[in-house]
Order: sequence, then C-alpha cells, then structure tokens
Amino acid sequence: MEKLLKDGMEYRTENDSIGKKRVPEDVYYGVQSLRAAENFRITGLSMHPEIINSLAHIKKAAAITNCEVGILDKKIADAIVKACDEILAGKLHEYFIVDPIQGGAGTSLNMNANEVIANRAIEILGGKKGDYSIVNPNDHVNCGQSTNDVIPTAGKMTSWKLIEHAQKQLRRLYTALCDKAQEFDHIIKMGRTQMQDAVPIRLGQEFKAYSVAIQRDINRMDKAMDEMLTLNMGGTAIGTGLNADEQYLRRIVPNLSQITGIGFIQAYDLIDATQNLDPFVAVSGAVKACAVTLSKISNDLRLMSSGPRAGFGEINLPAKQNGSSIMPGKVNPVIPEVVNQVAFNIIGNDMTITMAAEAGQLELNAFEPIIFYCLFQSIDTLGYAVETFVDNCITGITANEDRCRELVENSVGTITAICPHVGYEKAAAVAKAAIKTGAPVRRLVLEEGLLGEEDLEKILEPTNMTEPGISGKDLILKGNK
Repeated sequence: MEKLLKDGMEYRTENDSIGKKRVPEDVYYGVQSLRAAENFRITGLSMHPEIINSLAHIKKAAAITNCEVGILDKKIADAIVKACDEILAGKLHEYFIVDPIQGGAGTSLNMNANEVIANRAIEILGGKKGDYSIVNPNDHVNCGQSTNDVIPTAGKMTSWKLIEHAQKQLRRLYTALCDKAQEFDHIIKMGRTQMQDAVPIRLGQEFKAYSVAIQRDINRMDKAMDEMLTLNMGGTAIGTGLNADEQYLRRIVPNLSQITGIGFIQAYDLIDATQNLDPFVAVSGAVKACAVTLSKISNDLRLMSSGPRAGFGEINLPAKQNGSSIMPGKVNPVIPEVVNQVAFNIIGNDMTITMAAEAGQLELNAFEPIIFYCLFQSIDTLGYAVETFVDNCITGITANEDRCRELVENSVGTITAICPHVGYEKAAAVAKAAIKTGAPVRRLVLEEGLLGEEDLEKILEPTNMTEPGISGKDLILKGNK
C-alpha cells in the first residue's frame, strides 16, 4: 500500500478494476466509493441514515452467518460485527459519501458499506486502513452477497422502519380527529356538495369522517409494511444463489430477523424477488393514497376557516405566523398549505417510482436508487407533515358555533328536510323564492301556511336533520291516519 503526500494531506493508493487511485489516508471509504462520489454529483445529499443502518444490519448478519457455516474466519467475522455495531451506534456515517441517486443498481452504495466496514475492521484487528489483505471489502464483508440482494433488502428494511414512524404520527392524527369529532358533535352546520348548499351536518360528523379515512390509511400502511418483510437475501446476483453457501442461504434471513427484531421471511422465489420491484410500488401507492386523504382534509379546513369575515368562517385554525408582508393582521392557513404541498410532492414521487419499477429488464432492475430516494422522501415527509398537522393545526381548531347555525338557518338547504312533508313541487317553489328574495326558508314556509310553527320546529331540529331517516316522520304518519 503506497502512501503519498499532497497539499499537506497524506494519501494512500488503492486499486480496483479501473486502476489505481489516491484516497485520503484518514478516511474509511475506499477507491470504489470515491469514484462513485466523483461520478454521481446529482442531488448533493447524503444517504438516508436509516439505509446506512440497514446495510450495517445486513453485513453483520452475513458475517455471523458465514462464520457459523465455516466460510469466514471468526476473528475477521467478529471485527466486521464490531464495525457494524459502531455504525448502528451512529458512528462512521459521514464516510458514506455516495449520492442517493447513482448508476449501477446500488453497487456504489453496497461497496461504500463494504469499504467502510472493512477499513474499520482492519483497524480493530490492529492494521492500517487500506490494507485489504487483513479484511477485504469483497471477499470478507461482501461474502455470499451481491449488490442485487443486499440493496433490495436494505431498501425494504428501511421502508419498513420509516413506515413504522409515519404510522405513529397517523395514529396521533386519528386520535386528534376523534377528539375534535366529540368536541364538535353538537354543532350544526351546512353540508355542501359541489360547493353548493346541500343539507345540514354536524361539525363533529365531518371530523369523524376524517378520522375514519385516516384509519383506512393506517390499515393500508399495515399491508404496505407486510410487503417489505419478504427478502431476496441469499439470491446473490440474479436470484440463483450462486456463491452463497447452501447453509448460509438457509440461515441468513433468520439471523437478520434475530438481529433486527423484525420478522423477515425469505422470498419463495428468489429470482422473482430479484427481478421485480412491485412491492415498492405497492408501498408508494399506500403512501400516495394517504397523501391524497390528507390533502383533501387540508382543503376542507382551508375552506371552512376562510375569511375571517368574507369567507365561510365556520372554524378557526390556530394562528401560527404572519400571513402577509403588506396586509396587516392577515393570517394564512400555513399548516394545511404545507400538508397540501407535501401531498403534491408524494404524488409526483409515486409516478417516478412507478416508472422506475416498470423499467427493469430481465434479471434485474437497475433503478432502485431513484426508487429509494423518492420513497424514503415520501414516507419521511408524510410523517413530518402529519406531525405538524396534529401539533400546530388540528388540536388547536375551534368552532364558530353561532356562525355555523346562522349559515344553516339562512340556507336553502334545509328545504330538503321539509320536502317529505309538503311535496317536492311546493318545496322547490319555496327554495326558488328564498334564493330570489333572500328570505329564510323557515319564514316562507310559515307565511305560505305550508306547516305550523310547532311542526316546523320539530322537522328542523338539528339532530333529526343530521341522522338517517325522515325528520319529523311521526307527523307524516299522523297525517296519514
């Protein structure tokens, strides 16, 4: 191993199939990582910390398994395991230098992990970084593996962990919406379809509906997490398992499960699991569906809180920051707005993931890096958006009860409840008159003598109008006798 001094910095010379290259003496990555960092200056971002941890888990499990079956010397295996444990403790992450978007189906990322772990293991064994005769990135750290089973496995492990975090936030949102549903259950307001007055609804019913939609998204996330439990570890290059010891092939996934505490299973068909990335499309679809739900709820909250004087003004969102540099006192619905924007980005990411999964050829899909980049971003931002949605918006929403009732009483929509009692034709005439004159439906019905005040009061009772059935049904039955 040759050492050089340049610009006051010591370098070591490493070799790969491309040739020789100088690598800074004090770094833990090697020649292949450095070439990748130079070739793929794409996002300027670092690898997600969770996929670095996933790779450490995989390399640790592989070292333990290879040692168990007699393929790897115990001294080397122990050093690899110790290096992996340091990574899992948060050390050495800065030496994962390859860009998240890279060519080569993730080979650069896999080799970055192999080199960092090998160089740290070399130090543990008393050697100097770059002396791969002690611990070799390919022969030892990558023993029995290929990029093509390591990287899909790391992607699934990472997605599983990120979804778990996002689900925690979604459960908080579900609880917050249920609390608001109960708090607002007595408040009558106007329901709307196609932005036009429809029939009355309780504000609590609207929030309850939101909670049901979120619960459905949580259930989809459960299924998405299940998609991430089936691994192609042991399949090596194309799923045939070449260069993986038969005992290793049987033990690697159980050992990985034991190390991580996650119930992974080995794919029934390793070739299929290596060729096809549709499980990631399914996960992205669940995340996208949730984003659509969140965006729709955000739209509703922005509408119901619009005003405060010239809009719906039915609810108040917490004031979080100034809304204008020119209009004094203006406060914008910034939290729902950011949730909307996160949703837009997730929907775009889903299209990228879909096209990348479709673009695989024959025994491998080379486009896992862009899938993981987009998917991890989608899951992360979903969780962060839900967190701020709960903490800075939902829990602080208040209702303008008088405004809600006023809109109901001045709406034409209440005529729907009266229709079964006076007939469609008369009800339509009252509605037209109310629209034309601006007079309340209640007053016009009384003036026309269509119903008495006592009966009308019973028909227009808020709870009766917001539950299944005919409001004031007993009046119809009584009149039919």
